[in-house]
Amino acid sequence: MFTKRLASGIILVILAIIIVVKGGVLLYGVMGIISLMGMFELYRVLKIEKNPMGFIGYLTAVVYYGLVWFDCQQHVVFMSIVALMAMMCIYVITFPKYKTEEVTAGFFGVFYVAVMLSYLYQVREMSDGVYLVWLIFISSWGCDTGAYCVGKLIGRHRMTPVLSPKKTIEGAVGGIVVSALLAFAYARAFGGRMTDIASPGYTCAIACAVAAVISQIGDLAASAIKRNHNIKDYGQLIPGHGGILDRFDSMLFTAPAIYFAVLFLK
Repeated sequence: MFTKRLASGIILVILAIIIVVKGGVLLYGVMGIISLMGMFELYRVLKIEKNPMGFIGYLTAVVYYGLVWFDCQQHVVFMSIVALMAMMCIYVITFPKYKTEEVTAGFFGVFYVAVMLSYLYQVREMSDGVYLVWLIFISSWGCDTGAYCVGKLIGRHRMTPVLSPKKTIEGAVGGIVVSALLAFAYARAFGGRMTDIASPGYTCAIACAVAAVISQIGDLAASAIKRNHNIKDYGQLIPGHGGILDRFDSMLFTAPAIYFAVLFLK
């Protein structure tokens, strides 16, 4: 199991580096496909993967990515209203075939997966995005590693004893600090190439610290959904890692966090 997890992890890292470095239409296409796959995993857990609410969700995600590609995000609210109206229309016309929970689940999935994950592409498209995009990975993976190590060494106080008994407050703080330090070191190495940020070291460190806090919420949110529906993993697509959402759970939150943190700080 460990060998399988390690091998697939190495392959994932190599693919991520190639796709993110290349950026552009390749990254855009990959994120779009991953978003739809992630939505399918979520909808399968919520049991709407094949009903009209799920199909409207998939279609809305495709439309959303079209708006992102053509830089028309100002129309996202309009898109959201149309999608919700379409779901509610089916809900009332076919009543009582579908439940309110299915409508909310379909609408939720679009934003939880497709919209949130799209910010990885949007960060890459920012000025200096070729460097800033790696802050998403630093805050996610740095926080996970830092929280695990610090929690193992000095963790005493449980953060969420019911949801995730092994996570500690000390580990959470350690993850935030490690993420900030890694980001600062990264900025010291590449900050000179960033042309649109006045103080790369502090900007990257603060952005990653904020994202690390939100990263842990994302990780716990994914765990909570799985606990509520009595499943271990969202899928088995990635050997040793589970499904798309099992691998990208924290990144769903860190991608928009980095985008808006950098946008504000710079």
